[in-house]
Amino acid sequence: MKKKLLIFHPALAPYRVDQFNSLSKLFELEVVFIFENVVNNKFDQSKLLSLLEFKYSFLLKGPIYKGRVFRFGIYKKIKNFNPDIIIGYEYSFITQYLIFLNRIGLIHKEIGSTIDDSLDICNHIQSKGRYFARQISVNRLDYLIVMSTEVSLFYQKKFNINTNRIIVSPILQDPERLRKDRNRLEIIANQYFKKYNLMGKKVLLFVGRFIPEKGLFQFINTIQIFLQEDHQLILILVGNGEERKSIEVLLKKNILEKKVIFPGRFEGQNLNAWYLCASGFVLPSTFEPFGAVVNESLIFGLKVFCSKYAGSSYLVDTEKGVLFDPLSEKDTVYKLNLFLKEIDVINNVNLMNKPSLMSNHKSDFVFEWSKLNTK
Repeated sequence: MKKKLLIFHPALAPYRVDQFNSLSKLFELEVVFIFENVVNNKFDQSKLLSLLEFKYSFLLKGPIYKGRVFRFGIYKKIKNFNPDIIIGYEYSFITQYLIFLNRIGLIHKEIGSTIDDSLDICNHIQSKGRYFARQISVNRLDYLIVMSTEVSLFYQKKFNINTNRIIVSPILQDPERLRKDRNRLEIIANQYFKKYNLMGKKVLLFVGRFIPEKGLFQFINTIQIFLQEDHQLILILVGNGEERKSIEVLLKKNILEKKVIFPGRFEGQNLNAWYLCASGFVLPSTFEPFGAVVNESLIFGLKVFCSKYAGSSYLVDTEKGVLFDPLSEKDTVYKLNLFLKEIDVINNVNLMNKPSLMSNHKSDFVFEWSKLNTK
C-alpha cells in the first residue's frame, strides 16, 4: 500500500510537472499550492494543471509579511488528507508551522522540506533570518529534499545529518515528453529560423527573466568583443524583465543592436522550439538556486556555457559544456573562447540532429524518494 504524501508548494511551474507526476506513482499524493501562479513569472496555469496526474488543491488566504507568506487552513488540510508524510518548502513560515504542530503533538507525522539552494547559496546564506531559521529547523525535520549531491554533503557535514534523511531530487524534466511532438516543434522552429535569418549563424541562446541575478548586462558587456568581431555569432535572449531597457542602451552604445535578438517571452512548445534554433546555451547567473533551463537545453542536445554559481551546474561536465565564473571578466572571456570552438553554426532545425545529452535519472529518483518508505 502506498504511503500518503502531502506537499505544500508555492506554485506550479512547467519544470515541476514531471517531478510531481513521478511522485504520484510512488505515493498517494496531494500537492497544495500556496499561490495561483508563480509570483515573478506567470505561466499558463490551465495548461499546466491539465498535465497533472494527481490530486491538487489551493490555499490562498492568509497574511504576507516582507515576502513571507502564511496560509489559513493548513491543519484542516492535514486532518482531511491524513498523510503519512508532510513536505513544506524552504525554511518558510509554513514549514515552521508544520514543525510547531508536530512538536506540540497536534500531528504525529514525518515532516520534511524542499530546500532549493545551490551549494554556493548554502555557503553564503542570504540573510540572518534565513540563517537562524536553518539552524533551528534542520534537526527538527525528518527529511530534507535538496537539489544535488554536493548540497546533500554540505548538510551531512555541517549538521551531522544521516544520508537517509536527505533526498537528492533535482528539478529534471522528462526528455521523452519535451521532445515527443517532433513535427510540431520543427514547424515552429523553422518559422523562427526564417524570421530571424539564422542560417549559418552561431547562435547563443538565453532563456529566462532579465533581472540582475541572471547577469545578462555584465555578460554582454564582457563579451562585446566577440559579438563585434565574429560575424557569425548571434545572441538570442528569450524572455523579458526589468533589465531589458538597460541592455538595449548598452547594445546601442556599442553598435550591437543587430547582434542581439529579443524575440519575447514564450511557453510550452513555442519555447522549446527555440532550443532547435541554437548552437549552444548560456546561463550567466550570479545567483541561481538551480536553473531548470540547463536541464531543458541538454534535453534538446545543446551544450551549455554555464555559470559555476548555478545549482544545475553539476549537470554540465566536459562533454556537455563549459563552466565559468561570470563575476570574472578574464575567466568569462577565456572560457567563452573555448566554448565557441565546441559549437557549430546552425544550418537546420532537425531535432534528430540534436540527440538529448541528459542521462536517465529515473532510477536515482526512485531510490532517493524510497527513503521515505524506510521508517
